[in-house]
Amino acid sequence: MRNVGHDPIIRLRGVTKIFDHRRVLDALDLDIGKSENLVIMGQSGCGKSVLLKNVTGLIKPEEGEILFNGEDITQFNRKKLFQMRMRFGMLFQSSALFDSMSVGENVALPLRKHTRMAEEEVRSVVDMKLGLVGLKKVYDKYPAELSGGMKKRVGLARAVVMEPSVVLYDEPTTGLDPIMADVINELIRNLQKELQITSIVVTHDIRSAYKIGDYLAMLHGGKIIFSGTPGEIRSTDHPVVRQFIEGRAEGPIKPV
Repeated sequence: MRNVGHDPIIRLRGVTKIFDHRRVLDALDLDIGKSENLVIMGQSGCGKSVLLKNVTGLIKPEEGEILFNGEDITQFNRKKLFQMRMRFGMLFQSSALFDSMSVGENVALPLRKHTRMAEEEVRSVVDMKLGLVGLKKVYDKYPAELSGGMKKRVGLARAVVMEPSVVLYDEPTTGLDPIMADVINELIRNLQKELQITSIVVTHDIRSAYKIGDYLAMLHGGKIIFSGTPGEIRSTDHPVVRQFIEGRAEGPIKPV
């Protein structure tokens, strides 16, 4: 297991999650360092989304510990889980914007729901976050008026509006053309540096993984079978990793 220092923000130890008698996560170990971008790779259905849901406490493992800042969230009650989730942001694959709300209302929603900010301050924070993603002039537009890339950027602004410690990204470049995908990759990198956030990115896009990730982790058979820097992933001779990053049908990974 790679060394992320003495104080990882998230640490999974022996995490097992079972659905329909299948061990989707099987005694999985993983460390995530503060202010780093970790990309989780693996074939469809291997448990990447299940891993994210365990990290946020949306589902609970049958076995193992999930430590967030040294505390085991599997032992949290509902109130403490809710408080913890306030420190997480999420960019959904579909952006998950509310069509009946303007861009500004979408981004402001977490602030209005979870804080007592005055409306003037809410507007100021929303304007700042939209500026960070290059969308200063779309506050009053509605999602139906936006391109796919713009929706992703609005979703990203909403994900960071509460100044989270950790942001989760579920396939952030799916459905985007290569140029817009690279714009999103750059934004993820820039926000990490500017806001000092920890990012956990699930993606099938190998080009994006290399650009976003400080570290990449391969999930297969319920375990992290390899983790390392983009350079280490590129040079590994691990057969499962090589098949995945090269996109070959032949190899130990079988289509499901």
